[in-house]
Amino acid sequence: MKSILIFAGLFSLNPFIFAESNPNQFIDSRAQAMVEVIINNQSLYLSDPELFKAKINEIFEPMVDFERVGASVMGKKHYYASTPEQRLRFIEVFKKSLLENYSSTLAQWGDQQIETIFTGNTSFKRTEAVQQNLVTANNIYPIKYIVRNDGSGNWLIINITVMGVNLGKNFRSYFQVLASEHNGNIDEIINHWNSDANLPS
Repeated sequence: MKSILIFAGLFSLNPFIFAESNPNQFIDSRAQAMVEVIINNQSLYLSDPELFKAKINEIFEPMVDFERVGASVMGKKHYYASTPEQRLRFIEVFKKSLLENYSSTLAQWGDQQIETIFTGNTSFKRTEAVQQNLVTANNIYPIKYIVRNDGSGNWLIINITVMGVNLGKNFRSYFQVLASEHNGNIDEIINHWNSDANLPS
């Protein structure tokens, strides 16, 4: 099942990383950059899908605090019961599956537009909500990002709600289902992690 997964990544060096004091501008600038990649690479997904995904992921991967998201998905019980190595493994598996699903989904929306709702605020709290609409030829998908300032001027996504569906809660529920099926065995949960996680299409 293909899903609208607007989650991903850890910091890496690329031209889209820079400190942005306004969280709305942070989300909008990167979203518009991804739209530009899609528009300029309409046929690339069919001819070289891995390169297409790499172009999308170069922008999107650094946008999310993956360590914080991964810990939240695992929940306190399983996070503290896991070893540091298992936590890192889960974060990597989680990141890879979401980036794969996200970039594949974007490839099918060649006519999309992104509209960010700017609030006009000039001062911001440590955690803020950013509203955005993804507009396709047939639908408008409302998206709410929860972003957090990391203390050094960078905003990072820590959760997203798509069409009223809280993705963070869905991923936590999915983790709990796997934990129940595999008696809390962290290694088995990681081995059976699926990129779709029964999220909305």
